[in-house]
Amino acid sequence: MSADNSRKPKRVIIIGGVAGGASCAARARRLSEDAEIILVERGTHVSFANCGLPYHVSGEIADQNKLLVATPDSLRARFNLDVRTNTEALNIFPVSREVELNDRIDGRNYRERYDALVLSVGAEPLRPPIPGINRPGHFTMRNIPDLEAIMAWIKDTSAHRAVVVGGGYIGLEMTEQLVRRGLSVALAEALPQVMAPLDPEMAGWLHKELQSNGVAPHLGDAVAAFEEPGSGEKAGSSVVVLKSGARLPADIVILGLGVRPEISLARGAGLEIGENGGIRVDEHLRTSDPHIWAVGDAIEVRDAVTNQWTLMPLAGPANRQGRIAADNIFGRASRFSGVYGTAILRLFDLSAGCAGANEKTLRRLGIAHEAVHLHPLNHAKYYPGAKPLAMKLLFSPDTGRLLGAQVVGASGVDKRIDVFATALKAGMTVEDVAELELAYAPPFGSAKDPVNLAGMIAQNIRAGDLSQAQWRDIDSAQAAGVVVVDVREASERNAGFIPGSIHIPLGQLRSRINELPIDAEIIAHCQSGQRSYYAARMLQQKGYRVRNLSGSYRTWKNATT
Repeated sequence: MSADNSRKPKRVIIIGGVAGGASCAARARRLSEDAEIILVERGTHVSFANCGLPYHVSGEIADQNKLLVATPDSLRARFNLDVRTNTEALNIFPVSREVELNDRIDGRNYRERYDALVLSVGAEPLRPPIPGINRPGHFTMRNIPDLEAIMAWIKDTSAHRAVVVGGGYIGLEMTEQLVRRGLSVALAEALPQVMAPLDPEMAGWLHKELQSNGVAPHLGDAVAAFEEPGSGEKAGSSVVVLKSGARLPADIVILGLGVRPEISLARGAGLEIGENGGIRVDEHLRTSDPHIWAVGDAIEVRDAVTNQWTLMPLAGPANRQGRIAADNIFGRASRFSGVYGTAILRLFDLSAGCAGANEKTLRRLGIAHEAVHLHPLNHAKYYPGAKPLAMKLLFSPDTGRLLGAQVVGASGVDKRIDVFATALKAGMTVEDVAELELAYAPPFGSAKDPVNLAGMIAQNIRAGDLSQAQWRDIDSAQAAGVVVVDVREASERNAGFIPGSIHIPLGQLRSRINELPIDAEIIAHCQSGQRSYYAARMLQQKGYRVRNLSGSYRTWKNATT
């Protein structure tokens, strides 16, 4: 249905470009050729690939100009936008519907009237009050000037040792790129794991990948101070001092401590701010003022799994929000239904993806759930180059509805996490996932795709065919007298085993079943969980109380070392 042209706003001002603002401006023009659309950007670059910035550090993206998605001139020519770069919004006057702007070139302040205002102001990197944090050679990575400053510092100082503070997306991406550039890198993270959206046993794969590429991860060890180098210490920037007392000399420091919404404009205008510190919007992305919308990293959104308010500074949601805000401004009732936090990271030869809630969140909120771990190959075993995936699926034990998924591996991670993200959005159950008809040929997957296998394992649990133990249960279970049975082959056990476990290979289990006490509970494990599932089914049908260790030895080993 077409919108009522008489009600369309004649003047739209969008504060902030990049993902949300630029997509909103382009969509607005496609909906109205007559509207005056003003796009205000504080910096020089109005639309650039901020997610691509780290990849220029090593030269993986060789030409910096490739990071410019659109220039002010191209936006003016293509969409007839009034693009004002180097222009900062100072104040919003909701009653008169005006914005006070500052031209950062000539210093002039002036006001512009709006019929509809869109805030795409983003989030600013965190710089907590750590002593010495503002010393020279300390950088955040948010925009092209940040990138240029980092590149110039490395070149001008011949930096060869870096310390990255923070193990989130930016911290890990910058760690990878600095190593590829030839720098020696140490990573400091206050939490006991990197990439907080993953659960700890899944993040463990990334810890090992860091170490195998020469990166020293200092986990669970927050920064206490940034100091001048002492006697005998060589550091072109700072010595990063950790709470443990460790001293990490750095020629350059990258601060990847997270971001917080830029809300000064919104707060000054009296807009509602949520408890997480973001601008509160409704499902149409309208703020508490009926003439002001907000999109991107500055807003609070609903978590589509938990229904909690959350911050989700990701480019994908920001782009969609820009489009939806423009729709609503021009009379099309579009709705933003929430976020699933779908994301992926490449770290050297591994990729890690996630979608939906993690188990830490579900446990914190008291949401009933079950978790399955598995380690299938990314494609048919007999086709050359097959590599294992580490997968975790979270679902409701009552309804079977998917709650979240995590995948780590060398190949095929993006394919699987996108399927899980789609299944989450569609409200699918594990039974639905088990039945998905996915593309198959030996170079790409298996007849039972890893996604299907995850659904089938969950299906077995819901059907009562399988009881599980988790990696974190082993110590307490053994202390309570539970017998842990290793059904792998001797060659596998010789490479490492769970202390206190007994060894009966699967092929010998039936003939040696009398070695297992019928009155004791048993946890069976193999390398990845499939053979121990066969063992558990056999023992269960012979009257034993048995659970299968989810993800088996691979998950346990990764989570405990």
